[in-house]
Amino acid sequence: MGGKYRITGDAYPRMRRPRKRRRLVLAGVGAVVALGLAGWGTLQLIDVFTGGDKSAAAAGHKRACPTVKPAVAPAKALPKPATVKVNVYNATTRSGLAKDAAEELKKRGFAIGEVGNASKEYDKKVPGTGVLLGAPAAKNGGFTVLGTQLAGAVEKTDARKTGEIDLILGTKFKAFSTPQEATAAMTALTKPAPAPSPSC
Repeated sequence: MGGKYRITGDAYPRMRRPRKRRRLVLAGVGAVVALGLAGWGTLQLIDVFTGGDKSAAAAGHKRACPTVKPAVAPAKALPKPATVKVNVYNATTRSGLAKDAAEELKKRGFAIGEVGNASKEYDKKVPGTGVLLGAPAAKNGGFTVLGTQLAGAVEKTDARKTGEIDLILGTKFKAFSTPQEATAAMTALTKPAPAPSPSC
């Protein structure tokens, strides 16, 4: 070749990269691979000892659960005390108990019917606080309202067609629930209750 490209002497141009540079590149690539393998191995060990897969799966399942506002059950409609007619009977040996109880129920808004001693079927045979006796329909209304006034009363039904309820006072009867207690019990019965939310 001539001109400025003419080769002189017995030395030829070097066409390869210096070996030192190649070694540095290979060493750098090897270091990156080694660090990557070390990091991956560390993550595997952490998952083994902490149960990372299960936790992640559980977290994913929890996030997948839809957020649902709890439905509210409709309030239970109960009769007013003024619409509940109560016959008060004394099944104990304490005189005047039925009269006093009837007067207290009247103050609390109940309609009062007959007042007197209990029949032979119940006289001195009611060991608890009392018995609520009425038609089967009373179980869904009158019994519930009157029951807020007397904790522990036993409910019984008979074949009567009328709507009044017999309150037969028993041996353990001391006094009615306080007006505050009765009001709280009535509120709990009529307050709408939230339906249970779906579990995930």
